[in-house]
Amino acid sequence: MITCLVFAAPAMAGDMPAQAASVAAAPSDADLARTVCVPSEERILPGDFFYCIAERSYGHGDVAESQRFFKEAASWASKPAQYVLGVMALNGDHQPVDRSLGIAWLALASERPNSSFRQAYEAAFQAATPDEREHAQHLLKTMRSTYGDAVAATRAERRYADGMARFNKAAARGDGISCMAGEQNLGADPNDNAHCMASEKMAMAIDKAAANVFDGWTGHVTVGDLSTVDHH
Repeated sequence: MITCLVFAAPAMAGDMPAQAASVAAAPSDADLARTVCVPSEERILPGDFFYCIAERSYGHGDVAESQRFFKEAASWASKPAQYVLGVMALNGDHQPVDRSLGIAWLALASERPNSSFRQAYEAAFQAATPDEREHAQHLLKTMRSTYGDAVAATRAERRYADGMARFNKAAARGDGISCMAGEQNLGADPNDNAHCMASEKMAMAIDKAAANVFDGWTGHVTVGDLSTVDHH
């Protein structure tokens, strides 16, 4: 699961799309609503940032806004965002049930080797009718051009490289302390809207989030035709 680069509240991006075995540990809507996101992260890891905004919007009950930001995160290679969108479509979460759309999202979410979302995709595919599978295949062909790793992860990787280059230059010019513009916390100093820490610690936090965003990404993985894995 993706860990959101947040500094004031440990409501982590990636917690909401928990797999079946850990659903009981998923945060409540109130927990999600308290998520604190760091706008400056959008310049480095937009997939992680927009996922954070999406889960917070979901916690506040603004599902339309949440879906919009999940899709934005998905376009920046957030596999948890693609998984959540798939589950929402399959379950009819604040929308009509659309099994084909759900399967297409789960296919994208599980495209990387050893994906933790593969089991969810296989289960949805097995439960689908032939017509639903065929429609999912048509949807996937269209969605792949925006959300598939060949496009989304490639541009996310470029954004990360450019963002870290700027961060490292700024850190080299500074005094060892780095700040990322953030959102004010309730009860905090209203004049303090930045999150600061030692540059080395900040870089480690960014790298940890990036490792999760790009987990399994090899630079050449693409989504093929829909199918299940033969375990025999």
